[in-house]
Amino acid sequence: MKFSVGLQIYSVRDFAEKDLEGTLEKVKEMGYDGVEFAGLYDHDPAQVKEMLERIGLEPVSAHVPLEAMLEDPEGVIGAYAEIGCKYIAIPYLVEDRRPGADGFQKTIEDIEKVAVAAKKFGIQMLYHNHDFEFVKVDGKYGLDLIYESIPEDLLQTEIDTCWVKVAGEDPADYVRKYTGRAPVVHLKDFVMSAKDKPEQLYELIGIESEKKDEQEEEAFGFRPVGYGVQDFESILEASEQAGAKWVIVEQDQPSLDKTSMECAAMSREYLKKLGL
Repeated sequence: MKFSVGLQIYSVRDFAEKDLEGTLEKVKEMGYDGVEFAGLYDHDPAQVKEMLERIGLEPVSAHVPLEAMLEDPEGVIGAYAEIGCKYIAIPYLVEDRRPGADGFQKTIEDIEKVAVAAKKFGIQMLYHNHDFEFVKVDGKYGLDLIYESIPEDLLQTEIDTCWVKVAGEDPADYVRKYTGRAPVVHLKDFVMSAKDKPEQLYELIGIESEKKDEQEEEAFGFRPVGYGVQDFESILEASEQAGAKWVIVEQDQPSLDKTSMECAAMSREYLKKLGL
């Protein structure tokens, strides 16, 4: 397989908040080739760029809220361009922006607007899905409508394989569906024992109110890659067929009585066994 392996630093945010440089060094030691950011932990772009160059990690991408880019496209997108990121992914949509809501069409227009702005910095815009995009609008999934509505050169995919599975679709098939438009694929594993998924699953940047209670913890849990229900051999095969350049490990919350850093290491070791 010809793609590289990165880690979404949000997965180890409790370490990064205290010591970003030390965290990046540990990520490199685990065998990750690059990182995806979700904030810079009170560092400026020049500092982060210097850290990455010295440690030997590639700045692959960043998760950046749509609203932040709309408010200050030059400043926000420019910061990640300075670091050297090749991609920016829109990580999440608030409820009134989602498929089926009144603001969905405006969301598509706004995504295209920031994608155009990103092109000026040499950055490719991506969209990172959850499961709420798998609501049908005029007979089509909202996620597909986003990609149909915005030209491929402006918006490409960052398929989150966990949320595709939670939505009831096959992750490998969905990655393959966007062959040629899938440069970055999110590898995320989970277990879900409940017949129906919990209402609140998301532990996202800035979404402090969406917490899982104890009952929901039992119904759904994130796992290191290879320790849940996902068929990663088929997902990786599909990623290769789709032309992915990077696969990014993400685990929203640590589990199995391990720290977030231990979980990241477990994911990397599993992928090494698969030849990555």
